[in-house]
Amino acid sequence: MQRRTFLSRSTKASLGLGLLGTVGYLGCGSSPEAMAEETTDADMAPSAETPLWFDISLAQWSLNKALFAGEMDNLDFAQKAREDFGIGGIEYVNQFFKDKATDMDYLKQMKQRAMDHDVQSVLIMIDREGNLGDSDPKKRMEAVMNHHKWVDAAKFLGCHSIRVNAAGEGSREEVAKAATEGLAKLSEYAQTAGLNVIVENHGGWSSDGSWLSGVIAATGMDNCGTLPDFGNFCIERSPDGCKTEYDRYQGVKELMPYAKAVSAKSHDFGPDGRETHSDYTKILKTVKAAGYTGWIGIEYEGSSLSADEGIRKTKALLEMAGREVM
Repeated sequence: MQRRTFLSRSTKASLGLGLLGTVGYLGCGSSPEAMAEETTDADMAPSAETPLWFDISLAQWSLNKALFAGEMDNLDFAQKAREDFGIGGIEYVNQFFKDKATDMDYLKQMKQRAMDHDVQSVLIMIDREGNLGDSDPKKRMEAVMNHHKWVDAAKFLGCHSIRVNAAGEGSREEVAKAATEGLAKLSEYAQTAGLNVIVENHGGWSSDGSWLSGVIAATGMDNCGTLPDFGNFCIERSPDGCKTEYDRYQGVKELMPYAKAVSAKSHDFGPDGRETHSDYTKILKTVKAAGYTGWIGIEYEGSSLSADEGIRKTKALLEMAGREVM
């Protein structure tokens, strides 16, 4: 049963019981108006048990330090997500099994681990396979072909998408044209596998919400979409940090009409448990307004907390902010 249907039926059932109780209570001299006055905002607020309108997944990048250091194995990702964090969806990063895209024995192990721990494989994030927005047609096509094996791997694992980058060198218009062509070609292949090709705002022109939404629209492919990230809106970097940054709230708003996944980036938290760089409640209002009810992936990139603690705090914040915009 879909979440919205469940909530609708639950609400109707609750109203029915409430009316029966009112009839009995009115016999003692109370009026509906008096009863309404006794209802407070706290009574109407969602409780901690109220189902969220989205599902929470875990981006493997949150654990990148342990994975790169060899302290954690890619095959243990599903178990850790379920047993340590109670999370039922996982988002792989190809860097952690970069030579296994066509290794069916290995992919079978990954798939079995996810099944053993009742975890859904959501997507694979693809990096370092060439620029889909390369101005050189030959290099661009090579990049498209390099991604084919990851489409096949994602399909086998049961994912709904691969996340790619719309990277390239050149002017705004030049990269947009090249990225549109590269993404359209890759999306044509992914369409035959029933998969989506989704682009994250991930630096350069892709961190400009209006640019990326325009590129996605220009592909003309229904299975080509976006993965809006709450925090990746730095267009140009300098030695001192971000030189040119796009407004994250505007960017998420522009990318959400094409969203097929969402990434909850986090770095630092205040005493109240809120992320200090992104207003999660404000962003989730935009996400919900777009009609999105799918997976929102935790991607903790902070350094002040351990990866495990950062993941837990991000999950708690998503749950809190999610219920604030019910």
